[in-house]
Amino acid sequence: MASLHVLIVDDEPALRQILAAIARQAGYSVVEAGGAAEAAAKLARGDVDVALCDIKMPDGNGIDLVRNTRGSGIDTAFIMVTAFGSMETAVEALRAGASDYIVKPVNAEEVLHRLSRIEALRGLREENQALRRAVGERAPKMYRFTSPGMLEIERLAGKVAPTDSTVLITGESGTGKGLIARTIHEKSRRGDGLYLQVNCSAIPENLLESEFFGHTKGAFTSADRARKGLFLQADRGTLFLDEIGELPLHMQTKLLHVIEDKEVRALGSEQVRRVDTRIIAATNRDLREMVRQGKFREDLYFRLSMFHIHIPPLRERQSDIRGLIHYFLKQARSDADGSYVSEIDPEAEELLLAYGWPGNVRELENVINRADILADGNCITVADLPQYVMKGGSAANTPGTAAREGGLRDQLRRIEGDIVQRAIEEAGGDRRAAAQKLGIGLSSLYRKIEELEQPGLIPDAASSTGRNR
Repeated sequence: MASLHVLIVDDEPALRQILAAIARQAGYSVVEAGGAAEAAAKLARGDVDVALCDIKMPDGNGIDLVRNTRGSGIDTAFIMVTAFGSMETAVEALRAGASDYIVKPVNAEEVLHRLSRIEALRGLREENQALRRAVGERAPKMYRFTSPGMLEIERLAGKVAPTDSTVLITGESGTGKGLIARTIHEKSRRGDGLYLQVNCSAIPENLLESEFFGHTKGAFTSADRARKGLFLQADRGTLFLDEIGELPLHMQTKLLHVIEDKEVRALGSEQVRRVDTRIIAATNRDLREMVRQGKFREDLYFRLSMFHIHIPPLRERQSDIRGLIHYFLKQARSDADGSYVSEIDPEAEELLLAYGWPGNVRELENVINRADILADGNCITVADLPQYVMKGGSAANTPGTAAREGGLRDQLRRIEGDIVQRAIEEAGGDRRAAAQKLGIGLSSLYRKIEELEQPGLIPDAASSTGRNR
């Protein structure tokens, strides 16, 4: 499905009609201008991709039009239409900034060849721009999950990927909805096209329409140049709308129309553009409840949820946690400069396994990365974990973890308190010597003392006396 917006500029109505018919039959959107002044007004909006432009017109010439358009910063490609024997003029137009030329009488195949070539070049340029915007954002590699729930998610993603169906991905924050969306895109026929991700909650409400659908130059006060919206940028690719539940109702209506009609109109433009963009949406909110409350359109919900994938929280797939711990450790090592962690102490790993992970996979990754930075030597220990993880945090409210809270964790911390206290006593209160004996850094020992003295697992004397304080 073509997406170029073409302007035909010629003072001869018959030739305009011929060129317009050729472009429309190929699926391009077309507008016409009978002279240089009318063309300049249409070009000034900035939404014309290609101008098929005559060189000699009663009120001006195409070369000046090219030069003035370029000088205004408008990114329109020009294909000049010149009479046979006027090659010097055509060359002058190319020097002024035109992309190509054709000779009268026009040939339909030649016109379409020129247009398709410009379309391909513009597509490559826009893809390169999107890739440059993504520099520094590593394409996430899919972790090979082992839990039955996530294996089913992978199966569903593989089934829906080859289709053009919209997909709704739901689940708590941090469960990996973006990873599943990208996986669907990469396994689809659009895998070589653009994958654009947008957080709907991060765009100011007054800019939503411009971001989604684009705008022409002068469409509003600060619109100093035309801009393609997300739908046109992702034409023939995938647009991932994260936090879809945050869209206001008026934008929900416009989004529904785009999905149904496959057409967009930029702010300030009279021209409707065809788009072939696949939509994948995600949310951590209950859209069905929002529909009942009148906060989300029911028809949009049904459109988005043609294929629904729900990702279970990490606490419901315990068999994934151990593998994820070591996966993130490996990722942290690959990013390090040589002074990296190579293993995790069994006691620290048991605490991580016992925690409820309310922030899901994202929280686990953050904890591992933090511990990797804090760790002394080549091993993450209990002392390198956040205090709330050792205390259980919100895990106490997580189903199935209450027994562990009262058992293994308390026992581990009591044992740990005894070990730390004994090491300090045997070192005669010398913290540095005690840290060396325990195989941890001095700063790690201080953190551990502070954590253990609060619940009374280490005597105050051990934490307040001795040297190196």
